[in-house]
Amino acid sequence: QVQLEESGGGLVQAGGSLRLSCAASGSIFKINAMGWYRQAPGKQRELVAGITRGGSTNTADSVKGRFTISRDNAKNTVYLQMDSLKPEDTAVYYCYADMSSRDYWGQGTQVTVSS
Repeated sequence: QVQLEESGGGLVQAGGSLRLSCAASGSIFKINAMGWYRQAPGKQRELVAGITRGGSTNTADSVKGRFTISRDNAKNTVYLQMDSLKPEDTAVYYCYADMSSRDYWGQGTQVTVSS
């Protein structure tokens, strides 16, 4: 089994920063893509950013220039640096990991941005 544990969420004022971390543990062979989705109340889950094992990234237009995704393959960990946060970034953030053509998900971490 593989577990993903997220940390770093919380309450922040608009314009502030947070850094999310997601560490994978368990029966890990090789993790391919990792990344983050988010889901706001009443909305569908949307991709925030993804990163391949080789370091190629894709980022949603809504967060480009403000959010940066990175990973540490040795630690099986993915990070999301979130700067210049806006109230519309408020959501539950979920990390995922693609391993052996199967997606694993974290339990989610709440990010709340106050105006």
